[in-house]
Amino acid sequence: MPKKAIAESTGSTAQAASAAKTVSVHSLDGSIKSEVPLPAVFAADVRKDLVRRAVISGQTARIQPRTNDYYAGKRTSAMSLGVGLDLARVPRVKGDHNPASGQGAFVPNVIGGRVAFPTQLEKKWHERINDKERRLALKSAIAATGRMDLVEERGHFVGEKTTIPYVVSDDLKGILKASEFREFLKNSSLLGDILRAKEGIKERSGRGKTRGRRWIKPKSILLVADEINPSVRLAARNFSGLDFAEVGSLNVERLAPGGHPGRLTVWTESAFKKLDELYA
Repeated sequence: MPKKAIAESTGSTAQAASAAKTVSVHSLDGSIKSEVPLPAVFAADVRKDLVRRAVISGQTARIQPRTNDYYAGKRTSAMSLGVGLDLARVPRVKGDHNPASGQGAFVPNVIGGRVAFPTQLEKKWHERINDKERRLALKSAIAATGRMDLVEERGHFVGEKTTIPYVVSDDLKGILKASEFREFLKNSSLLGDILRAKEGIKERSGRGKTRGRRWIKPKSILLVADEINPSVRLAARNFSGLDFAEVGSLNVERLAPGGHPGRLTVWTESAFKKLDELYA
């Protein structure tokens, strides 16, 4: 059988297997409202190596290349006095009326001298990844959100009523207040993961405290909807470790923070159905 035919038959088999499974859609009070078929993307293999590589590629793409000024420490007329004066042969500042007269300059081993081995602008910071690999990593990260073992391996707190993947009716998008969203989390047995992230906040050690990253904050729930700015996004923004994402703009870093797949994800019903359209 040709390779193309084998691939098509394998893909159709995976889609048929995923279509045979259904996922419960929960209402805001935690009860089961209906069922929807499981999208085919959840049948993809979880490639932890690709997920890790895609996360590193995204992180290194944001690094600003930097280097030293080429003339730093070299803007001086200092010259060596030569030999026979019982002095080190480093370049020294000249001038009878110059207060710095006689001081060493230009060389790396003196105050104000040039840097011995400055950072080079040509250094390759960005770890590139192929487009097909990135897309496969994204599918793997989505599929990992549907595996209970990987969700628990990441350290998420999963309650008794929580099923993986967890799908909620579109009524969730209409929540306006944080108190209403908290009540939804309590009914869905998801509040424990928020509390876990809140209790895990700790102060960073070292100099990083003074460089804009004083606190280490664990990640908790990822809320995925089919709209960019639903009202629930504002209602849920202050909950510890919770992130929001639009289903059409998902990325591996949101689905697998730190390169570890299996984030506890809450899908709205419309966003869950849209996965087949986006990642068939």
